[in-house]
Amino acid sequence: MNKIKEYIFANTENYQGQTDERFQDLAKQFSRMQDARTDLGGAALVVYFQGQKVVDIYTGKKSATENWQSDTLSVCYSTGKGVLSTLAHILVSEGFLDYDTPVAQYWPDFAQNGKAKITLRHILSHQSGLYDIRNQIETALEMADWSHMLEVIAKAKPHFEIATDAAYQALTFGWLVGGVLEKATGKSLSDLMLQYLVQPLQLDGAYFGVTEFELARVARPLAKLKTQPKPSGQAKPKPKKASLFDKIVEWSGQNPQDFQDAMIPKGMKKFSFFSDEGLKAVIPAANGVFTADSLAKIYAMLANAGEWKGQQLIRPDIFKNLSTIQYTQRDRIMPLPMYWRLGYHRVLTLGKSSKGFGHMGFNGSGAWCDRERNLSFAYTHNFATGSITGDYRLWGLTQETLRCADAALKGRKGWF
Repeated sequence: MNKIKEYIFANTENYQGQTDERFQDLAKQFSRMQDARTDLGGAALVVYFQGQKVVDIYTGKKSATENWQSDTLSVCYSTGKGVLSTLAHILVSEGFLDYDTPVAQYWPDFAQNGKAKITLRHILSHQSGLYDIRNQIETALEMADWSHMLEVIAKAKPHFEIATDAAYQALTFGWLVGGVLEKATGKSLSDLMLQYLVQPLQLDGAYFGVTEFELARVARPLAKLKTQPKPSGQAKPKPKKASLFDKIVEWSGQNPQDFQDAMIPKGMKKFSFFSDEGLKAVIPAANGVFTADSLAKIYAMLANAGEWKGQQLIRPDIFKNLSTIQYTQRDRIMPLPMYWRLGYHRVLTLGKSSKGFGHMGFNGSGAWCDRERNLSFAYTHNFATGSITGDYRLWGLTQETLRCADAALKGRKGWF
């Protein structure tokens, strides 16, 4: 009930930046959702519509002593999978590799342990069987060593026959995709990002491995407020109630061991994605660092079928391939059917229909595009982690973005 009151009575103008009048309701909703917690962190929202930026707003705290800025970088967890996938599609368009050639042709060591027939298509659609991270390394600290992790992935054994099932490659996805891109091109992932994404789109911040110089721009989680110790003999606080999304995970009937193997490396308590070491490490499936504008612009290019400002970054035939649904059932890890494309999943809303695609992150960040509406969206923040399906803010902001676009296109917003 308190959350509802906070939303209803929130300040609708607690943000900075610019908003097109057609998306003013979205800006108000953004403010309502952030208003009660701006002392706990900050957030940014950027939307492109028909090739133009129509929303670029932000609010709250980047750190205990700094306010969020328009160019603040944010750790976006799995939202980065969509960025890495986009880079892969650009490189397919450039002819460096294709979706259906065995990965081992580019990366011979990868053929070990029954992986000789796995293709980029299998990896991008989470049908490779290579989702297990927990049993591949002894400690999460190993994830910071890129070369070592490529060796680990090359030796890994799939948990099921390729293309017979799907399991979300929560952490392994980055080494799988990033590894084959490096092997196919002979260039480092950072160089590929710079040459084929950052420079062509003139992005203001997009990293898999933040440089020392850019660390100061990254929003870190704010320290939790310490509570006073309770008097001796007083009852212990009740355990936190499970969220709706946590209950969905429980009700889904998934195998808890599969979930743990995909999501939780051993020794994770000793590793932080937000430490300097964690930020500088190349862990593309989990620690991509972006501004909201960079994410929204990448998806604006995708919303325009791979073309941006006169540059055709992705060929039409490749775009058709990447946006085609590859798997419709619920996979072994995710509690909901994700309708996996090649590196992206469906747009999750509160009811509004979209044939678009994108990727969300564990903390509730997310970015997506809608080709039919020529619309893209990105939401970033540094608040506490949400859940495997994000949280209600991401879903709600997505819903209102689609509604505002429909009001501009059709004259009415509608809920579905």
